[in-house]
Amino acid sequence: MSASDPSLPRLVSGSIPGHLVSQTLPAVIGVAAIMSIGIVDAYFIGQLGREQLAAISFIFPVSVASTSLGVGVMVGINSVVARALGEGDFERAARRANFGIVFACACGLLMGLALWLLIDPIFAAMNAPADIMPLIRTYMVPFSIGFPLSFAIMGFNGVLRGQGEAKRTSTVSIAYAAANWVLDPLLITGALGFEGFGIAGAAYATAIGWGVGVAVALWLLRGTALPLNLSLLRHCSLIDPAKAIIRVGLPAAFSNAINPLGLAVLTALVALEGEAAVAGFGAAGRLQSFVIVPLLGLSGAIGAIVGQNWGAGRFDRAREATLYAAGFCIVWGLLVAVAMLVAGESFAQIFTDDPAVVAEFALYLTIAAWGYAGFGLLIVGNGIMNAVDKAGFALAQSVARVFLVMLPVALIMQPGMGSAGIYTAELAANLFGAVSAVALVRHIFAKHTPARSAAMAPR
Repeated sequence: MSASDPSLPRLVSGSIPGHLVSQTLPAVIGVAAIMSIGIVDAYFIGQLGREQLAAISFIFPVSVASTSLGVGVMVGINSVVARALGEGDFERAARRANFGIVFACACGLLMGLALWLLIDPIFAAMNAPADIMPLIRTYMVPFSIGFPLSFAIMGFNGVLRGQGEAKRTSTVSIAYAAANWVLDPLLITGALGFEGFGIAGAAYATAIGWGVGVAVALWLLRGTALPLNLSLLRHCSLIDPAKAIIRVGLPAAFSNAINPLGLAVLTALVALEGEAAVAGFGAAGRLQSFVIVPLLGLSGAIGAIVGQNWGAGRFDRAREATLYAAGFCIVWGLLVAVAMLVAGESFAQIFTDDPAVVAEFALYLTIAAWGYAGFGLLIVGNGIMNAVDKAGFALAQSVARVFLVMLPVALIMQPGMGSAGIYTAELAANLFGAVSAVALVRHIFAKHTPARSAAMAPR
């Protein structure tokens, strides 16, 4: 194969910092576009009133948790495609890519059905007040029906990411987000003589946006080395690609879902502090999701870089990428924490003028922002572990973070500190996540010395 052959892994040579920038910047743009949907939703829903803002605050962790399962599937596809390309097995990469897309769509159908059937039990467990439940149902029904489309996007993006096609992945996300930006004001509050659907309009906009994203992904995938070609699955065993994707994707899905599950439990605890506390906590969470976009983008980009180099035996390059990524997490996390501390109330006033909600918003940021660097190290560490087929480590770490740190600390501190104790629990969990991620990644790399890496490098 020539150097220009599109089937060659593109990330096993060249500058590691250059690859980090070229893969992360488009990912940041794509993640920012997706996260901006939450900001825009919260802005227009906030205009409807405190009850609607509280309803979307209950919905937020559930939507993030369910979508995070899709992210886990995407991570599994990304991992197996990247490693197969790194090993030089293009045919296996193609089979795994196409199976991954089908697998993602099937999982999305099952998840959408489960969400629709379990609306009342889920939100009852989160202590959602009876007067807010009708608003929650109004949103969740169309959200559940459209939900399989989100998993289809994850399948396509997993294949694109595994090839190092960060720009195409970003384009899919921007297309999905742009549809929401246009539709939110029309469908939520109304415009141009149209009354709007209230909180349900946000769900309609999201579902339509997913449809746009699927169409764009299908179009973009055609121009890559691994286009959609389901005929590859007719005359081959599906057991190998299924096992490979599930081995990484299943732990990664649960690992990604556990964090928002912990957030859902925190929301239930915050609900005991009153409606204003829930509204402030939820709105601040939307802003927080946006300011950590570079960390999320990096966690998505690191998988293809480490995965391809790991598959090619270039452990020195994988280690170098890891060190650069960790340094960025620390610097960015601390800078953003200072900004949140200084301007918390100003940010809150973008969403609401309710003094109680503003105060809770600022309180949350004052405490939780100091964990951003730790959260970055956690999610980047998870991305690395998933990329090298150590998804079980990432899952164990996430379970420990939520169930051994976050929830016990919240339950112990809430009676004396109120909502501040709950926010402190989130901070403690992120600091634990940072320490455990660093320890696990160091353990994994310790088994692959620079001498062995040099011996396996292509000549």
